[in-house]
Amino acid sequence: MRRRSLAVLAALPLMFAAACGSGDGTATANSANPSGEAVSALKVTGAPNAKPAVAFPAKVAETSSYQVITPGTAGAPAQKGSNVVANFTVYTWDGKTNKMIGSTYDEGGPQLITLNEQVPEILRKGFAETKDGGRFLSVVAKDSLPAEQQQQAPAGQSQVFVIDVVGVPKDKAVQGKATDAGIKGIKLENPGGDAAPKLDTKTKEKAPKDLVAKTVIKGSGPAVKAGQSILVQYVGKIWGSGVEFDSSWGRGGQPIMFQIGTGKVIKGWDQGLVGVPVGSRVLLSIPPSLGYGEQGSGDKIKGTDTLVFAVDVLGAY
Repeated sequence: MRRRSLAVLAALPLMFAAACGSGDGTATANSANPSGEAVSALKVTGAPNAKPAVAFPAKVAETSSYQVITPGTAGAPAQKGSNVVANFTVYTWDGKTNKMIGSTYDEGGPQLITLNEQVPEILRKGFAETKDGGRFLSVVAKDSLPAEQQQQAPAGQSQVFVIDVVGVPKDKAVQGKATDAGIKGIKLENPGGDAAPKLDTKTKEKAPKDLVAKTVIKGSGPAVKAGQSILVQYVGKIWGSGVEFDSSWGRGGQPIMFQIGTGKVIKGWDQGLVGVPVGSRVLLSIPPSLGYGEQGSGDKIKGTDTLVFAVDVLGAY
């Protein structure tokens, strides 16, 4: 499967300064919850969960801070070490062009962020105070960088992030009792908890010519819609050989996120996962024409291979 690039997030330091605001989504200074001079200098307009606009003064703030604009109303804020799904819009603040350099609203949907040690503490504080549906504003200034990077940072320039918290995932695998795999020759065992399912595709049975999608654990959440960003865990193997070519569980057990039903992933995923209830485990048998085609992929997947995936649908946003 293909994955949407996280280049905007990876290329920039994730550090924040802030503004606070009224319930209408406009950020202004608030003496009851001050967070530094940078806050009163910026104005954010637009409702949460939509692409914002930021008005900049000429003087660039060179200190970092954060402040909540809208606190959100659902769930619990994300804490250090947890995952959070969020939309973000990033600007370069130089007092001249103040250019927007990227937004998940333009890239097809929110992204998954793990609040580990690589994420600066000031950012984690912003997430720790913002629930689902909330928004916070952050100014990334030179003082947020590690000491060895501060000398290399451009003078008179900061970055501004507007963060919309979409949700905080709870599980790393779907919960429930798995039914029979339902595809002749394929075995699927469910260890339970957050463990990966045991998928056995080493069989002498002929692979189906068409796409097969079997729900082996049916979730109780809403049905996945085309155009949504879904959060999944998965393991993929080749029909007949049993060769594992990819696994999110095998890469540290972190879920991944991508837009479904819009051509961002292989056709077998787009066709097999739209309509599945959130919280489901789905077994997919995907013929080459709905996978990577005649060219195959990498050194493991040939153009004639049928792919078998066990996919846990953990969320849809």
